[in-house]
Amino acid sequence: MRLMGLEAIYPKPNLSKASPAHKIYPYLLRDVTIERIDQVWSTDITYIRMNRGFIYLVAVIDWFSRYVLSYEFSITLDKAFCIKALQDALKGATPEIFNTDQGSQFTSAVYIDTVKKAGAKMSMDGRGRALDNIFVERLWRSVKYECVYLHNYETVREAVRNIGEYFEFYNYERLHQSLDYNTPAEVYRNSF
Repeated sequence: MRLMGLEAIYPKPNLSKASPAHKIYPYLLRDVTIERIDQVWSTDITYIRMNRGFIYLVAVIDWFSRYVLSYEFSITLDKAFCIKALQDALKGATPEIFNTDQGSQFTSAVYIDTVKKAGAKMSMDGRGRALDNIFVERLWRSVKYECVYLHNYETVREAVRNIGEYFEFYNYERLHQSLDYNTPAEVYRNSF
């Protein structure tokens, strides 16, 4: 296969490539204690494998409650689905700090402007520092192990429906040890 230049088609690691023209913001969360909802939100993109190919999923999560504020799917890595998820999350509240990785979707001028116009401070993970965004990385682990890996999605519609149902379960039914066995929705809604 190597001699013929053939390779398997699969999502490659490191989906988060920064655009050289985009501004990178410092990481603001080192040694910060998370004490309340809407103090810190973060976002990230992951891929969802399907029977043939894959789709992308972006989610916005509140760090204190682990509540998934919004999510969107796309068949491309275009920034539009990330901006839509951000706008949907901002309809309900505004964080003090919004953390992302340095991917081109999140460093684009329109994405940064949306965060700043909402009144949030922009924070970005260091290069290759997945632990800087640990809560959304932990969310991806839960989504994949408790939902995605248990299914063999034939269509985008099937994946979107099933994962949407999982997010409802995650927010409103799944108990979290770190939340004293409450759901993210209970913590997020009862903290107002």
